Amino acid sequence: MRSAGSAATAGPSERARSSPDQEFALRQLRVLVSTSYYWPEEAGSAPYLTGLAEHLSAVGHDVVVATGFAHYPDWRSGARGKLAATETHNGVRIVRRWHYVPHTQSAAQRALYELSLVGFGATTLFRRWRPDVIVGTCPSLAGGMLAAAAARRYRAPYGIVFQDLMGRAAAQSGVSGGARVAELVKSGELRVARGAKAVGIIAKTFRSYLEDGGVSPEAIWHLRNWTHRVEPAESRERTRERHGWGDDVFVCLHGGNMGQKQGLDNLLETAALLNGDVRIALVGDGNDRDRLERQAAERGLANVDFIEMQGPGRWEAMLAASDLLIVNQRASLTDMSLPSKLTSYFPAGRPVVTAASTESETADEMDAAGAGIVVPPDDPAAMRDAIYALKEDPARAGRCAESARAYAESTLSSTAALCEYDRFIGFLAGEAG
Repeated sequence: MRSAGSAATAGPSERARSSPDQEFALRQLRVLVSTSYYWPEEAGSAPYLTGLAEHLSAVGHDVVVATGFAHYPDWRSGARGKLAATETHNGVRIVRRWHYVPHTQSAAQRALYELSLVGFGATTLFRRWRPDVIVGTCPSLAGGMLAAAAARRYRAPYGIVFQDLMGRAAAQSGVSGGARVAELVKSGELRVARGAKAVGIIAKTFRSYLEDGGVSPEAIWHLRNWTHRVEPAESRERTRERHGWGDDVFVCLHGGNMGQKQGLDNLLETAALLNGDVRIALVGDGNDRDRLERQAAERGLANVDFIEMQGPGRWEAMLAASDLLIVNQRASLTDMSLPSKLTSYFPAGRPVVTAASTESETADEMDAAGAGIVVPPDDPAAMRDAIYALKEDPARAGRCAESARAYAESTLSSTAALCEYDRFIGFLAGEAG
């Protein structure tokens, strides 16, 4: 069991740049952003990509987002029979195209998903509007491939921002057939990255993968995700009352996607080891939710709640109504992702228990924040012991909560993160180095 507390160190090839609070002004640019996930999606990387595009528009750039219809994390298409749509939201023009949405996750289903995103997404590239720079995002390979295709078409520089590493995800996430296609996915991902003028990473552990794949160390930028917290829409008391959580119940909340890489069977096993005064709330959606609900019912786990995805305000109210927050990852996940939920967990003022590999960026981030306890993945007894350690020591839990909140305020502010994105865009446009 590992208690968070020691700060993570910067990578040796991290480049020094100006302080993020220094003003950085760019000429007005036309910016094309290609992504598979965007508003109105509220989970995963979508809030950051939406926030980036809206920030660029707010500071004066002409921004177009090429994307699909909302489908994450429930994996149900929001197209409602439409093949295409164009809309403007908060100053950003959004061009959407239909794509296939798999209901189950396998390598074959994922391939169809990516191919449809690329094939139909290519029709968002039009001739009358020509971008000065292009930003592709890779929580899916399609976002990067579309950026590379747009760069060739418009003869404009492109950058790639990696929210996840898809090659490693294919090998580590447990998706059926993923390991067999991991090398193919990795090859495509690295080809896109090598062709980019600049490559952004949200986790420092991504660096070695990219450098080993031929990406120049000088092209790699560390671009953090940031907190996007809003005020709770209702009181802690009201939220707990709505869900039947009495004052004597200790609520442990896991929020966001319920997919295979989360390995949430571990939390069902943990629930079976807990006393009746401790509940586990699984808040969100995903392609593994139905199976998990059936498993919980078949096992008679009366201390597990499944709660639908919560919008802004309601999500913050859920965090405030909980006593402890949980991150759970499969043992095979080491360095392919950094859970986006941490950026809302840390400012919530609650201690966090994380089941993750000690070699993962997730464990490093927990250490840096001093947010709680890191336990081995797929170890329900260790998860149980960590929950009780914080439940039975309110002073320790309070210190973890305050440390996490302070880390969010000092390190995960949107001002600092978006300023660095401005420099990234400026570098693509030839105005910053």
